[in-house]
Amino acid sequence: MQSSNRAVCLFENGFLSSDSGALVESTVKHVSDSCYQYLKRLCLSDSKERQLLRLRQYKGMEVLQVQNYAGVIMAPDGTQIEILPKVGRHSELAEKDAQLESRSTLLVMLKTLRTFRHIQTNNANIEKQRMPLLDVFIGQFLESVNRLVKRGLRSDYVKCEDNLFFLKGKLNSGKQLRHNFINRHKFYCEYDEFLQDRPANRLIHTALEVVSKLARSSRNEKLSRELLVVFQDIPKSADPSVDFSRLKIDRGMDYYREPLDWTKLILKGLSPQSMYGSSDAISLLFPMEAVFESFVSITLEQQCLPCYQLRTQSKQTHFVMHGESQWFQLKPDLLIQKSEQNIAVLDTKWKLLNQALGNGSDKYGLSQADFYQMFAYGHNYLNGRGDMILIYPKQDNFKQAIQVAFDFTDLAGVPTSLKLWVVPFEIKEKGSRVLWPDALDVATIGLKSTVIEG
Repeated sequence: MQSSNRAVCLFENGFLSSDSGALVESTVKHVSDSCYQYLKRLCLSDSKERQLLRLRQYKGMEVLQVQNYAGVIMAPDGTQIEILPKVGRHSELAEKDAQLESRSTLLVMLKTLRTFRHIQTNNANIEKQRMPLLDVFIGQFLESVNRLVKRGLRSDYVKCEDNLFFLKGKLNSGKQLRHNFINRHKFYCEYDEFLQDRPANRLIHTALEVVSKLARSSRNEKLSRELLVVFQDIPKSADPSVDFSRLKIDRGMDYYREPLDWTKLILKGLSPQSMYGSSDAISLLFPMEAVFESFVSITLEQQCLPCYQLRTQSKQTHFVMHGESQWFQLKPDLLIQKSEQNIAVLDTKWKLLNQALGNGSDKYGLSQADFYQMFAYGHNYLNGRGDMILIYPKQDNFKQAIQVAFDFTDLAGVPTSLKLWVVPFEIKEKGSRVLWPDALDVATIGLKSTVIEG
């Protein structure tokens, strides 16, 4: 199979095709036929990867539409497909700048997840070189290993066995008889050797080998080669899972933690969705609904007023009873409580609204199903009274809260005390926040109305 080193970049819900029409259609990204057929097989398979793509017809072409995942797919022919969060899709910026902003948004959200806490989003090289996402991860792993090397690789006593011409350590009597019954001038010895051949170093060497084949930027390629030279006398891990189980961070080895965290991600799978097929093609894909929900919950938890608590994925109630069974559990993303009393229900939606479409037919792009869901939450968690919040990502078409609340009505069409507010969430390196409507007293739901940027 001919290798391709082409990099393709698109936003969530974008289209991929190998059709020649994609070369002149700006809304469809062209990929090689071998890459397209590989992705199509995934889409039509019975594996979990089928949810990543959807087969469609678009402008007379057969296309694959990427779903609500952001990250990177590496095809077997070497094509690297970078999928960026859709918040940059309708940006007023030039395409390259919109991609950079969208990539930075994803990194800001990912760094709040425990698995990716070592991400440095203010790294000047990311912006200067406009690195693809995969090279961002690779670059930060390599930098962490480079810092480790400068502080020195740690050695450890390793148990060794060898048939020597001199006695070293202790004699293994059984193997001495078996191997040296004739050659009595040799000694089969067991001894400890102080070597750099320890699990931590073997695992890092193995991870370096992996990323050296994936790096695209010249800086990462150069640094990976230099680091491999440093590790050349250390064997690679024969079985990473065994070495991870034997891993031991001794006193004074705290500087090993960051490179080992990256190593674990690289060797065990860098994301919730990592696929290893027969051709060893890999993916680093993140379900954006889950990432956005996690980021919002972590941010709002830090902005709660004293005596208020933010609960995630509450499971207090069900939608219906069937006989003696409870069916259809109601799980709002976020629930604010005070002294175990429910104060407000919040739900995150990784969807794009358009503030210019505030009319009876378009309804800003809001989903009727989402309103039904919030109505159920309001009656089961708030007894039909109080404030509920739908939180969407801020982007160029949705820059401020919808200032008028949605009032749920009764049978006579009279507004009830159950209100729904629709607000944007601004994702920033520092000072991420909800942009609240003027008419809502945010303190009544237990949150700070302003955020001091740290």
